[in-house]
Amino acid sequence: MSDSEARLLADLEVAGVVFTVHEHEAVFTVEESAGLHEAIPGAHTKNLFLKDAKGRFWLVTLPHDRRADLKFIGRQTGAGKLSFANPDHLLRLLGVTPGSVTPLAAINDADGVVSVVLDAAFDPAGTINVHPLRNTATLALGFGDLVASLARWGHAPQIVALQPEQA
Repeated sequence: MSDSEARLLADLEVAGVVFTVHEHEAVFTVEESAGLHEAIPGAHTKNLFLKDAKGRFWLVTLPHDRRADLKFIGRQTGAGKLSFANPDHLLRLLGVTPGSVTPLAAINDADGVVSVVLDAAFDPAGTINVHPLRNTATLALGFGDLVASLARWGHAPQIVALQPEQA
């Protein structure tokens, strides 16, 4: 466990957040994590680290089975045109590498450079599963606890619909 992960878990514990860490083999994509979805109850996520045309950074979390339409996400968040950010920015700003992107990495962005966006499709009273800063584990916690933690770290998330309504 890295120092930053230990700091994250300690912060959650001090805040009274109830969570469970599930250890597993490394997963880098939603497809690779499919087997974990049955074993770990709750919502599973797809996490994107993006940059807009003005140079602002965005950490977007949506349900694992949703398609990420960057044009739609850009319109919904006010970010405008979005593209995937450079892995060097990911490491520098959030302290994680590709495959380990997680909204919990916002704890490492002390300067508040990254805007966090969560899909409104998540159950506000449900459990959400995210990486604890590495892709060899999944951390399960309440969605409300995730939102409160992000706010505590100065990253109160936008919670918006990230996929058009189905006709």
